[in-house]
Amino acid sequence: MIIGGRRASFLLFVGDLTAFAVSLYVTLWLRYGALPSATTLAPYLVPFTFLFALWALIFYSTGLYGKRLALFHSRLPDAIIKTQIANIIFAAVFFFFIPAFGIAPKTILVLYYGVSLVAILIWRLELYPRISARRVRERAVLVADGPEADELYREVNSNARYGIEFVARTIEATHPALLLVTDDANMKHKKNTVSFEDVYEEVFDRIPLSKLEQRWFLENVSSFDSFFYVFAKRFIDIIGALIMAVVTIIIAPCIALANRFEGSGPLFIAQERFGRHSVSITAYKFRSMQKNVSASGQWVQEGENKITKVGAFLRQTSLDEFPQFINILRGELSLVGPRNDILGLGRRLALALPYYEARYLVTPGITGWAQINQQYEPGNVSPQSVEETKVRLAYDFYYLKHRSLGLDIMIAFKTIKRMFFRISSW
Repeated sequence: MIIGGRRASFLLFVGDLTAFAVSLYVTLWLRYGALPSATTLAPYLVPFTFLFALWALIFYSTGLYGKRLALFHSRLPDAIIKTQIANIIFAAVFFFFIPAFGIAPKTILVLYYGVSLVAILIWRLELYPRISARRVRERAVLVADGPEADELYREVNSNARYGIEFVARTIEATHPALLLVTDDANMKHKKNTVSFEDVYEEVFDRIPLSKLEQRWFLENVSSFDSFFYVFAKRFIDIIGALIMAVVTIIIAPCIALANRFEGSGPLFIAQERFGRHSVSITAYKFRSMQKNVSASGQWVQEGENKITKVGAFLRQTSLDEFPQFINILRGELSLVGPRNDILGLGRRLALALPYYEARYLVTPGITGWAQINQQYEPGNVSPQSVEETKVRLAYDFYYLKHRSLGLDIMIAFKTIKRMFFRISSW
């Protein structure tokens, strides 16, 4: 591991819990004007222990334990401020609906927000970087060519928090003490040699498409999932679909009314999309574009059919996807999996990109690994070019390789974050 992996996340988790606990102690000190005694602390221990766990879960769902926010510190303050606002709101709701604890900490929560925000920022921006900083970076040689190799070289060498540093791009410059990162299969058995694909995957959380061969799918994509995974995933899909159904019923009249102010058109649309093994399915969505062109093979910019104002809101919040609860209940879609394409556009992409249809080896999903990781052009919530689709495909293949119940749950949490908190996963 060249980034820190689970140890780094665990260190962040322990530090966050410590900051939460210290903040509570300081808050009570400020509130009552004296060091808190055991009697003062007692009423707050049980409810705040529960809240600490909830807040850590929210931190996780908003990507604060992800390596990108750990590496890109300039984006941390905004993410922490917004997440702590959400945490305090959850705490206020918690104490409102569960008054049995006998405390009504309005002033406490206001003070706690300020204190905890300072504590978390100090921990995340000052203390953690010092504790986790790499004292010595392992010197490495990158023996690989192409745009993806160039991308890896720039990314690793521009950030001192990675555990390696590339000092050359040619074998002649190597030394036995150096780590060799190569895509040459003939050299991978040698000492101090690691696979280019493995390093690229760890840094970017996606698969380098230029290195893919048919053998990769045989070695990394299983045709069968365990019974536990299949059962648990289906159970979660059904629960999620029922929740989506309730939300759809509630918001449908509001969306219909809003659409009336923009012009005529149906509330729902039916689209022919790809299902598992590239079988055609009919998917149902709230209409987000001016015309109901159900089988378009065009990108948004290629035609005159534009996204409506109501549709832009629905897409930004992913509410346009909710009528697909029908497809989930049928087993045609899952909550989590590679996003499927409209037939016309999907066929174009299959011609342009090798192995593209392999993403349908598993059941497509409403959301997926690409949706919580990929950054699109401003205003877009999905790929709008072949180049953007290549990046999405690289994320999709990462999901195919690593799919598990834990990964699905993480994707679900981060999708909720994107819907409601709108904090960038970067």
